[in-house]
Amino acid sequence: MIDHVSIPVRDLKASAAFYTALLAPLGMTRLREADRTVGFGKTYPEFWLNARAGLTASSPDSGAHVCLRAPDAQAVDAFHAAALAAGAASEGAPGKRPEYSARYYAAFVRDRDGNRIEAVTFLRD
Repeated sequence: MIDHVSIPVRDLKASAAFYTALLAPLGMTRLREADRTVGFGKTYPEFWLNARAGLTASSPDSGAHVCLRAPDAQAVDAFHAAALAAGAASEGAPGKRPEYSARYYAAFVRDRDGNRIEAVTFLRD
């Protein structure tokens, strides 16, 4: 089981504001802050932003992405809407993904650093 994940960002302050809005529908808040890092989570930091000033944005075909569990479809929808409102690019609107599972409901976005973030829930029958 994975304990936490960290992603690189060029502008920690701007990215922290972006992810504060994006992660709120998933029940995650800022739990730790330091000069070059911010940790988000529900009870402990499980999603970290790490400042990398010399970073260049990842290419759209980099293949790297992080998937976060949402409590329900409404949270997936809110995650996607918050991301777009904060300047993310949509990589897949909220919806069922039957190619993965009949119950798989997800949305995909890409942040300004090229990180691909997904929110997923599994619909009840």
